[in-house]
Amino acid sequence: NFQISVVTKTIVMLLGDSGVGKTCFLIQFKDGAFLSGTFIATVGIDFRDMNIERLSLKVRPPIWDTAGQERFRSVTHAYYRDAQALLLLYDITNKSSFENIRAWLTEIHEYAQRDVVIMLLGNKADVSSERVIRSEDGETLAREYGVPFMETSAKTGMNVELAFLAIAKELKYRAGLQAGEPSFQIRDYVESQKQRPGCCSFL
Repeated sequence: NFQISVVTKTIVMLLGDSGVGKTCFLIQFKDGAFLSGTFIATVGIDFRDMNIERLSLKVRPPIWDTAGQERFRSVTHAYYRDAQALLLLYDITNKSSFENIRAWLTEIHEYAQRDVVIMLLGNKADVSSERVIRSEDGETLAREYGVPFMETSAKTGMNVELAFLAIAKELKYRAGLQAGEPSFQIRDYVESQKQRPGCCSFL
């Protein structure tokens, strides 16, 4: 079955510095819940099987939550080439996590597939009082690298499902599951959805 082969070979990875909210982002999407309390860093790679059927796309890629600490980078690199999509997160309240995005993108270009889908996400948008990175800065960096961008909140759920939906639509389009339909452009899709009334409000 062609669809099954697409599902089993599709892998999405979450990348970014330690503490930007990758695990919370994933749990918010999977369970609709926020993992509050003491921060516990992911060690190496955490594998989670995601069911995106509720998005009416019948795509079930495994999502790999990666450790952001430097000592686990070599482990993460080993898995880059297997990924078809990468969600790259920074924390809008943490300047260094944003400044390190260029280093992450350099690693991606070195180790990942050339046609890997990349999306830049500015997480923790609910903590606006502590913001140090403007949304415009994220937009500018994303344009420089030609990737889609949006701000998200793992706590409120803001744009979390949209991020996975956009990735899933792009992967489905690339797999040829939308034969005969107009070309799908993930950046255009993300921008159109962000402009919809209420799309980016806190839940």
